[in-house]
Amino acid sequence: MKNIFYTLLLTVVLSSCSEYQKALKSEDIATKFKMGTELYDAGKYSKANKLFAQIVPQYRGKPQAEKLMYMYANTYYEMRDYYLAGYQFERFESQYPKSEKAEEALFLSAKSFYELSPVYSKEQIETVTAIEKLQMFINKYPESEYLPQANKLIQELDYKLERKAFEIAKLYNKIANFESADYEASIKAFDNFLLDYPGTTFREEAMYYRFDSAYKLGINSVEYKREDRLNTAIKYYNAFHKAYPESEFNSEAEEMINELQTAIQHYSIKS
Repeated sequence: MKNIFYTLLLTVVLSSCSEYQKALKSEDIATKFKMGTELYDAGKYSKANKLFAQIVPQYRGKPQAEKLMYMYANTYYEMRDYYLAGYQFERFESQYPKSEKAEEALFLSAKSFYELSPVYSKEQIETVTAIEKLQMFINKYPESEYLPQANKLIQELDYKLERKAFEIAKLYNKIANFESADYEASIKAFDNFLLDYPGTTFREEAMYYRFDSAYKLGINSVEYKREDRLNTAIKYYNAFHKAYPESEFNSEAEEMINELQTAIQHYSIKS
């Protein structure tokens, strides 16, 4: 019985493959459309995509074109080819703005760009593009059922940019431990980060590492710049301590501020 079952199954599979190959080679676009739709409905997106790609140009202006173009775009999305999915869905929404699928298509286009966003440690061009595309969708469909999801995706992308900026600033601090001239770059990087992301979850760390960089710059500074840099470091400590009096970095920060206050007394005595 098992042999009979497997024989029948093999026959069905081979027959199906044969029909697909015939459809691929056929000159009849209706045959390709029908077979492609059946494959699409069965979740065989790669095969459906190959058939749809052959007939898209011939169906322009025809009644079936709207359905075909949506399925064609969605095959790319289901295949995780997000570059082409984003392009095709955006194209669909532009060509069929009154379609009942237009709103969904523009959302899926934006979501495709979201899927292209890399991990925070890499270049974030795709992340910026995804945010722009999602915002464009929100602006066009402010009452959309996809609005909560779109906002959530933007929050994730924003966090990725925030994390990237913080890690870059933190890297300046680490590099400065080997090249003291880079402490100024580190301080500026944290200043810019705190200005660009005032509500960041990394604010405590950023303020601490900014103070750490200013402390090291002041302590290791040349004499004619030392007093000003010590005072700047003390200013950054005061801002940090005021914002986070119970910080986990307090023990390290207190050691540094004590050393700064001792160093600055030298200038008070001289004056």
